[in-house]
Amino acid sequence: MFVEPIQADINNQTLAVLVNSNDMESLEIARHYQKARLIPDSNIIYLSFNPNIEKLTEAEFKKLEIQLKEKVKDKVQAYVLAWRKPWRVDCMSITSAFSLGYSKNYCAKACKPTQSVAYFNSQSKQPYVDYKIRPSMMLSASSVEGVKRLIDKGVLADYSRPLGRAYLLDTGDKQRNVRSIYYPKIKNMLGNLLSIYTVKADAIRNKSDVMFYFTGSKKVEWLYENIFLPGAIADHLTSTGGRLFMGGQMSVLKWIDAGVTGTYGTVVEPCNFLQKFPNPVIAMQKYLSGSSLIEAYWKSVQMPGQGLFVGEPLAVPYKGCKVRLNRQGVFQYFANTIDNFVERKSRNCY
Repeated sequence: MFVEPIQADINNQTLAVLVNSNDMESLEIARHYQKARLIPDSNIIYLSFNPNIEKLTEAEFKKLEIQLKEKVKDKVQAYVLAWRKPWRVDCMSITSAFSLGYSKNYCAKACKPTQSVAYFNSQSKQPYVDYKIRPSMMLSASSVEGVKRLIDKGVLADYSRPLGRAYLLDTGDKQRNVRSIYYPKIKNMLGNLLSIYTVKADAIRNKSDVMFYFTGSKKVEWLYENIFLPGAIADHLTSTGGRLFMGGQMSVLKWIDAGVTGTYGTVVEPCNFLQKFPNPVIAMQKYLSGSSLIEAYWKSVQMPGQGLFVGEPLAVPYKGCKVRLNRQGVFQYFANTIDNFVERKSRNCY
């Protein structure tokens, strides 16, 4: 079946697929993704490293950077990582290490902020040209077949403009419920674009229309009792959701296995800094404006060094749908206080 090439700002011509030539699973995932997204052969980049480890050392990653630098073309604006392990580089997530380059400035000992990125909440259409950043997302699930389902569902999302709902969970976990301060503004600013529900509970169940699901909890119950629409974004703010296998808290892969198209979690203790996790209003606004999943999600995290992005990056369910913002045409957000959000003077989607 012919699939029309995606014309999002980051698209199948400017996304490179990174593959581990030592990993049969990685090769299989890459083949499936290339076929599904019509990725040109020139954008398939083969690297070589140990596929049986959770974490690369700084020295091991530096060797990969040398391999990559020799093969990547200037036109490439973003990466998708076609493997399930490893997911971490020393104190950084592997998606942030490939995107930003390894630096301890993106790490923190104890509860401290980390380096911010200029791509945050930007209007950039070419992040490598503008900021020398190539946003990265990992294709992962609890199995290779699960990754293939993720890819196919991402493709199915394109241009679908789903009539889904956003569920913002106000949980009883005080340390992890910090994003609830955003919820009143989200409903006010985006409520005319889709149905937004603030739910005072630790989880939802029996919902058949989930497009966005943001919560704060070590573990989220009843995931498989909900239906996530193609292109859905969901995450749970907690310390080590980005530890994909055998972690002490719920892995973000639980979201993927339940049918979510994009998710996020940290690989080392971040503490509950809001800037280290997706800002729901920015992620939703960018996505509803027609951005691809990788663009919307990456632009919503101010300090992404410890955070792992997992999902199908090119999903564009709202392509062609634009959101008008303030008179400068910029969605403005200041991380210090919710009161500094700039109200939009008009709202429209067409």
